[in-house]
Amino acid sequence: MSQGRTGKINYRCPNCMFRDIDYDLLYDKEADEFYCRRCNWQGSEHEILQLYSDYKKKYKAMLKRFTVEDILKDD
Repeated sequence: MSQGRTGKINYRCPNCMFRDIDYDLLYDKEADEFYCRRCNWQGSEHEILQLYSDYKKKYKAMLKRFTVEDILKDD
C-alpha cells in the first residue's frame, strides 16, 4: 500500500475500500490506532491487514475463466 516512495507505508481505509473508495488512514500516536476521517473507522495495524486479506478475496478469481460446465459442476 505504498505510494511509490521508500519510507512510511500509507494504509487505505478498509471500510472505504469495500465500497470502492480510496481514502488514506491517519495515525493516532496516543491511542496507537489508525483512523479514517471519512467514515470514522478505527483500528490497529493487525485489523487493517486482516481486512485487506478479506478484500483480496473479492478479486481472487478475477483472472480465472469460468465455463458453463464449471458453474454447473458446482451445483
